[in-house]
Amino acid sequence: MAGRALRGEPLSLDEARRTALAAQGLGGTRSGRSDARSLRRVTDRLGVLQVDSVNVLVRSHYLPVFTRVGGYPRATLDRMAWGPTSQRRLFEYWGHKASLLPLDLHPLLRWRMDAARAHVFGGDIRQYRTLIDPALLLAPWAVIEGMWRLGDSGPALAERVLAVLAERGPVAAGEIEDPGERRLESGGLWNWNDVKVVLEWLLYAGQVTVASRRGFRRVYDLTERVLPAEVLDRPAPWREDAQRELTRIAARAYGVAGEPELRDYFHLPAAESKARVAELVGTGELVPVDVDGVRRQSYRWHEARTPATVETRALLSPFDSLIWDRDRTLALFGFHYRIGIYTPAAQRTHGYYVLPFLLGDRLVARVDLRSERDRSTLVVPEAHAERVVGGRRVAARTVVTELAEELALMAGWLELDRIEVGERGDLAAPLRRAVR
Repeated sequence: MAGRALRGEPLSLDEARRTALAAQGLGGTRSGRSDARSLRRVTDRLGVLQVDSVNVLVRSHYLPVFTRVGGYPRATLDRMAWGPTSQRRLFEYWGHKASLLPLDLHPLLRWRMDAARAHVFGGDIRQYRTLIDPALLLAPWAVIEGMWRLGDSGPALAERVLAVLAERGPVAAGEIEDPGERRLESGGLWNWNDVKVVLEWLLYAGQVTVASRRGFRRVYDLTERVLPAEVLDRPAPWREDAQRELTRIAARAYGVAGEPELRDYFHLPAAESKARVAELVGTGELVPVDVDGVRRQSYRWHEARTPATVETRALLSPFDSLIWDRDRTLALFGFHYRIGIYTPAAQRTHGYYVLPFLLGDRLVARVDLRSERDRSTLVVPEAHAERVVGGRRVAARTVVTELAEELALMAGWLELDRIEVGERGDLAAPLRRAVR
């Protein structure tokens, strides 16, 4: 059913956009509350915070909470993710890429952990490329290739690593002696030795988890020593039931989306995602809709709210769930977005670490940002207006005023004393005047 066009309710593009913003918790003013309960409401609503290593501005997982709550102590989110077991509300796992996920999702992802465990200890590593379960394709290729390369020695090394963790407790990968010290030939970001590969695979299999972070390095420990027993003792649903619930979470968080977008939220295998979407259409939980100008079949979560207007303002992380699907961002907002960090300098059009600026229900500007902590300065190397957004013009003066206020709010949250605006972009000169 999900693979063919269905006759659906008509939905204008404006309505679809407002539905999406409300579902993402971006449909109103920020509460300003900074307690763990307020942060938990955000993480429960979104279901996932993507983790990324880039720290040009601030680690990406902090930003979606800021855009929905306002200024909050990042240490609160750290305790929820990596603090003592009694304070844990999140765990780190491969949900939507590397992610922080509410603890309630742990049982829903055990089918993925089980698939990884079967490949580590099932004796089929040498045939990995043909036998791989689609559930495992979310793992970094360094892990997949590394385990395939280790072959029969992989399980033995995994057992040795587990024994070290059992004896010593939380350790980083570099603290475990690697007998081979072989590294992937690709080098660069994934220049991992065998111990690191095995630790990451054990993380994927759910046998170890991230106990804490040192800087941004993962510190691993046995899962039963990190996560609450109450969570680990919950029975795991069948694979199909777990995927159905993950699809529900994605649909609630998106409000309106196509099947490929719902699939990508937790990276479900394609055939299984299509089956789960069809089942939820059958129960009435997903309602087929025809969104103006969107060719792909869309579905609205049956409880999704469509406000008459949206009054909000936010600088969005490149890895915010509202915009991480670039095709959906283009369809809903008419905003073609590519982050500059992966583009050679000569080919960048709007800067290096570019955040879309959301104002009301439109993406109205692109703002390149970085934190220079040694100078206590929030730097804006470039600021560019979107000339036409959703078919109507947005006044540059309004954009500049609201953007200056948002930058001031962000600088205060990051404990930076100054805002410095560069020369590049058509908003740069008026923004420089506004922030003074």
